[in-house]
Amino acid sequence: MSPARTVLIVGGGVSGNALAVLLRRSGVEVDLVELSPDWNVQGSGITLQGNALRVLREVGVWEEVRRAGFGFDTLGVVAPDGTVLHVAEDIRTGGPDLPATLGIRRPDLQRLLTDAVRASGARVRLGRGVESLTQDGDGVDVRLTDGSTGRYDLVVAADGLNSPTRAAIGVDDRPEPTGMGIWRVTAPRPAGVERTDLAYGGPAFIAGYCPTGEDSLYAYLVEPARERAELPPSSYVEEVRSLAAGYGGAWKEIAASVTDPSLVNYTWFHRLLVEGPWHRGRVVLVGDAAHACPPTLAQGAAMSLEDALVLAELLTTRTDWDEDLLTAYRERRVPRVRLVVENSVRLGRWLLDGVRDADVPGLIGRTMAVLSERP
Repeated sequence: MSPARTVLIVGGGVSGNALAVLLRRSGVEVDLVELSPDWNVQGSGITLQGNALRVLREVGVWEEVRRAGFGFDTLGVVAPDGTVLHVAEDIRTGGPDLPATLGIRRPDLQRLLTDAVRASGARVRLGRGVESLTQDGDGVDVRLTDGSTGRYDLVVAADGLNSPTRAAIGVDDRPEPTGMGIWRVTAPRPAGVERTDLAYGGPAFIAGYCPTGEDSLYAYLVEPARERAELPPSSYVEEVRSLAAGYGGAWKEIAASVTDPSLVNYTWFHRLLVEGPWHRGRVVLVGDAAHACPPTLAQGAAMSLEDALVLAELLTTRTDWDEDLLTAYRERRVPRVRLVVENSVRLGRWLLDGVRDADVPGLIGRTMAVLSERP
């Protein structure tokens, strides 16, 4: 009997964790290394569309995600003063048996995925990264930052937007800011908030919120990107409250609850799509290491999860782990990912440029129709 194949996954975020579970289910030996000693358990909230939930069901954590999060099927568009202008039925991109959208606290999603990785039997090493990679035709020799070494049939770079592994293997693509920044905050869920409502205009480009559980909510305000040096953490509460003061409805209660700067996060929107091969030899990119987009379509995590699903399917159904397999993985993913990246950026560009006759519903509808198909 031939020995089990071995994979090193670099990065324990959404795509890395999902891939570890899917590969272990088929008997692949998996090591997962994550630089963060706490395994990335921080964060505010995340919005997951149905196609992301479909992958989480394949991973085996859907029921736990359903119980921890808050699912809904409509999207509200409101005026800055809180007046409801339109309520749309969302497309169930994951199929009729999954909600169109689910909000969940990022730490809760991460905990459920890391529990699944542990239960799968993957070997997890936290607080460590990759120091060096040396390849030949049969495998990859890896040295970690703690001095330990190993040899693997495949290395998967799931180490995020600024992936050191991507740079180490000579992929020169880098993320580019799109000109927008986003404030994110965790807050108690006001009574009556049972879906995402988006306000366009007012002090911010977008003011929105998403219920993430029975008692919690994730709120966000999108503005022109500002230098982070101008925004010390001590100012975060004041900044959010100042922007939120321009909105009515649930925002009054949300703003009043924002008192702890540690629960507020500020980041820029970025665009990334690696245009050439997503692999070099036996090292391959997944998730944000290969592509990233503004959250204007709420598809970033979904695209990363789909990467994990497609790569796992190819690795566990093909005999040869070769150039053709890794090329097929990229070719299967690029059209779908490109659609999401370009349309996510386009939505943001319309806001930055003040385009008033943009067909936002049409663009979203066409994108979601494509994403309803399996990846």
